[in-house]
Amino acid sequence: MIQGKDILVVEDSPDLVAVIKTALSSAGANVHTAIEGYGALRLFFAHQPDLIILDVMMPGMDGWEVCRRIREVSEVPIIMLTALVHDSDIIQGLEYGADEYITKPVSISVLLSRVEAVLRRVYIYHRKEKPTFYGDGYLSLDTETCKVTIENRPIKLSALERRLLTYLYQHAGQVLTFEQILEHVWGKGYENNPEYVHVYISNLRKKIEPNARHPIYFVTEHGVGYRFEKQSYPRQ
Repeated sequence: MIQGKDILVVEDSPDLVAVIKTALSSAGANVHTAIEGYGALRLFFAHQPDLIILDVMMPGMDGWEVCRRIREVSEVPIIMLTALVHDSDIIQGLEYGADEYITKPVSISVLLSRVEAVLRRVYIYHRKEKPTFYGDGYLSLDTETCKVTIENRPIKLSALERRLLTYLYQHAGQVLTFEQILEHVWGKGYENNPEYVHVYISNLRKKIEPNARHPIYFVTEHGVGYRFEKQSYPRQ
């Protein structure tokens, strides 16, 4: 999966940049590097990479802001690599649109496996060829065009949010465990990260539910997982 991919590494430690670049280059990637946020954005627009490894704590523009700006125009996979280890930091990274959050220190072999997993997930998602459509007068979803609307108003979702929505919809009425969701939406190796599911379900509720505090589409099965419930509109 790494062979031939363009990967942008944004990290303010020259030593770590060198190690990561060597490992990715050895795996066949074309690697671009930046040591601060503004340089990262310039390289992003110049090269349109297939994946970004992004540090958070950098001089000038930090990784949060870089991630936010990239997400305004692109769905490129972003892996945040940072020394910030608190749950609130992880949640913030996911809410800003990161696909993966890895804390330092991390072995190069683990980092490479995460890069492989993210790239594989993107490949599998785009390879699927079964178009489906859902519409109930309020919410419409076209998985072929990746278009989601609320009362005919387009809703902007990230690539991960769309994958999660599509997976839940394709199993409408069925309770999906955290482990099932993580494996099918994020990929293998994420079974112990239920917080990813919670954050992205919360995002979908805010964007889609008529009332996010009383969800009707994304129903919680406490301690187990979530299920998608089809609706009929106008509601009684």
